[in-house]
Amino acid sequence: MSPETATLTLGLALSLAQGLLALAMAAAALRMLAGPRAQDRVLGFDTFYVNAMLLVVTFGIRSGSDLYFEVALVISLLGFAGSVAFAKFLMRGEVIE
Repeated sequence: MSPETATLTLGLALSLAQGLLALAMAAAALRMLAGPRAQDRVLGFDTFYVNAMLLVVTFGIRSGSDLYFEVALVISLLGFAGSVAFAKFLMRGEVIE
């Protein structure tokens, strides 16, 4: 495979991945807003932040910058902390004891 073909293939794959991740984020946002239960909203939030992190990673692959990967790490850490807080709130009714 020639370098031009590899670059074109990578660009097309990244574009497809970014489009599908944006679609998945829209579906997760709909689940966060529509519910119907609080557990559905938490799962929508989990799906949303994971897709956002992956979208940032695809931007990092496309640009070749390390900054995007650090932003993806921050998104994953904050998303995990938010998920734990939501789960604790749903189980006990409070976040801070």
